[in-house]
Amino acid sequence: MKNKIMSIAASGLVAVSIVTGAVAQTPTTKKDTKMSTNFKLQPLKLEQYTLDNGLRVILNQDNAAPVVTVAVYYDVGSRNERQGRTGFAHLFEHMMFQGSENVKKAEHFQFVSNAGGTMNGTTSTERTNYFEALPANQLPLGLWLESDRMRSLAVTKENLDNQRNAVQEEKRLGENQPFGQVFDQLMPMIYKNYANSHSVIGSMEDLNAATVEDVKEFFRIYYAPNNAVLVISGAFETNEAKDLVKKYFGSIPKQPTPPALDVSEPTEVAMKYKQFEDKLAPFPAFVLGWKIPQRRTPEHNALALAGKIISEGESSRLYQKLVKGEESVLQLVSFTDERRGPSGFLIFAIPKPGKDLSKIRETIMSEIKDMATNGPTAEEIQKLHNQLLNDEVRARQSSLSRAQQIAEFALYDGDPTLINSELDQLLKVTPAQIKDAVNKYLNTENRVLLDIVPAGKGDKKTANGN
Repeated sequence: MKNKIMSIAASGLVAVSIVTGAVAQTPTTKKDTKMSTNFKLQPLKLEQYTLDNGLRVILNQDNAAPVVTVAVYYDVGSRNERQGRTGFAHLFEHMMFQGSENVKKAEHFQFVSNAGGTMNGTTSTERTNYFEALPANQLPLGLWLESDRMRSLAVTKENLDNQRNAVQEEKRLGENQPFGQVFDQLMPMIYKNYANSHSVIGSMEDLNAATVEDVKEFFRIYYAPNNAVLVISGAFETNEAKDLVKKYFGSIPKQPTPPALDVSEPTEVAMKYKQFEDKLAPFPAFVLGWKIPQRRTPEHNALALAGKIISEGESSRLYQKLVKGEESVLQLVSFTDERRGPSGFLIFAIPKPGKDLSKIRETIMSEIKDMATNGPTAEEIQKLHNQLLNDEVRARQSSLSRAQQIAEFALYDGDPTLINSELDQLLKVTPAQIKDAVNKYLNTENRVLLDIVPAGKGDKKTANGN
């Protein structure tokens, strides 16, 4: 059950499959220069409604291929956990495959595999999701499997002990690799609020302390139909799908609304500098981090786009400077830690042996300052627009990708139709908005520096040239 970039902190930044430089891009030619102004995507066909028990349902019919995806997103992630009970959201990602009233342990995998489908579950700070991608005629199977565990998950001491051990082993495996503990070190430096700063996978101590009663209560509160979104995307007949949803999910009891959540943060980062001795790191490395506004705000969008220009693709600024020009960096990546509350902007670098880390950081900050002063060029903006369009076209070809995007907009924003306008919103971000957002949030001393040093290489000095 491997998760996306930020889903399981214990797997570390290396688990992002950090590429040397970034993903190569096809060079822009005169033929595709104006793609972003000439090409328009047709809106997805969506129908949404809510069952009496509060389950939000979104149907996205697309008969282009004989496949269908069932995705269930629960509004619970590590942000919902309290001190002393961390790791529960991720623990449940495992528990949900341990059987229910009509599905024995491991049978969920077998049913889906025998039907020619695929399935998985992931956990993040923001949510926990489960999905099945199946041949179109297997829609009843996917709905039955998801409804059975929503209704009657087998929360037993045997299953808890088994999956607690599995999660702890996952945590150990993640930590026992180079840079595997970076996120655990970094998040408390950026975020002050415990809801934001603790790791998704949780602590060994909290996992050991979890009781069956704790887990049952967590399931009752958060794994209720009124705390979930169900998306069906792909080839299906609408009336039949609605009948199946009502048949399998309609009688699952509604539960009280989960406790209100405070994820607010002060403007300042929690800690500006830390040196961390990584016993498995073969080389020194560092992470720069900033606290930025929440997802889908104009400034967050501008910063996310700035990140693409700064580090994504062989033509990006930092690739050209650090990988091709100075040849000082082995691996480099930046991305936004996208959250419903205050979010993060991160740049991770593994320099080549013997290279001056402070000089590399100076180069990074110089590019940030230039972006903050002059903004992106017209050529960079056009390349960015073409990349956004290409990514969206590819995503819409997959029923699974569509289902996941629709579910997130429904869960986070209460409006699944945002999938039809999000691209336009990004394309409307101006160079001036990018420049101003970078100047306000990145071109500042309000940032963190995590220095990662190999075993025995640490010292008591402060920032090594920040």
